[in-house]
Amino acid sequence: MKTMECVLADDEPIARQILENYIADTPHLKLVASCKNAFEVMEVLQHRKVDILFLDINMPKLSGLSLLKTMKYKPNVILTTAYSEYAVEGFELSVTDYLLKPFSLERFLQAVLKVEQKTSPQAIATSSESTIEKSLFIKSDKKLIKVDLETIRYIEAYGNYIKIYTDKMILTSQTLTDFLAKLPSSFLRIHKSFAINFDMLKLIDGNQIVLQDDVKLPIGKSYRKAILDRI
Repeated sequence: MKTMECVLADDEPIARQILENYIADTPHLKLVASCKNAFEVMEVLQHRKVDILFLDINMPKLSGLSLLKTMKYKPNVILTTAYSEYAVEGFELSVTDYLLKPFSLERFLQAVLKVEQKTSPQAIATSSESTIEKSLFIKSDKKLIKVDLETIRYIEAYGNYIKIYTDKMILTSQTLTDFLAKLPSSFLRIHKSFAINFDMLKLIDGNQIVLQDDVKLPIGKSYRKAILDRI
């Protein structure tokens, strides 16, 4: 079994010691650094890539969640915290698992197993052979809503929010650019304020796109060529 290199971060000495012991008791894990805060983690990850980051959420100055939002390269992250209310936001940031303190060695090993399954050659091959993601979880009004991508008709920019139109409208706090980066190529931006599911396109009428449900949306000048090339 491949040895996986780990970094842990927790401002509490006892919590760090427990994790250090759990890692030491797991033969295929190797502890690279035991950090007291997020800034020490940033320093370590600037110089090397690791397989797993065990990350406490509540740390002084910069929280674990704030650290994740600033990171370009992310290892497999397992959050550790005494507060269950951060679970939704944690999984929204694509963490692998969420350990609620105090957690046992057995629960710790279950989290590590998730990383192993995620990074196994079979899982990577399956992921690369997969066509597209079929659904996304979208945070709206403190809830995570599962949305089937094929049901999305169009997306509208709304300040620092976007409106996602399926059979209903879902309002979520993110930019249109950031949301489109998560979507497959079947979604196309047609205007600075609009993007469509190309499979929902019915016709182009002058400077407007008409969807299958007869919703009409404007075509931005700078997007017209990309639309015509796509057709």
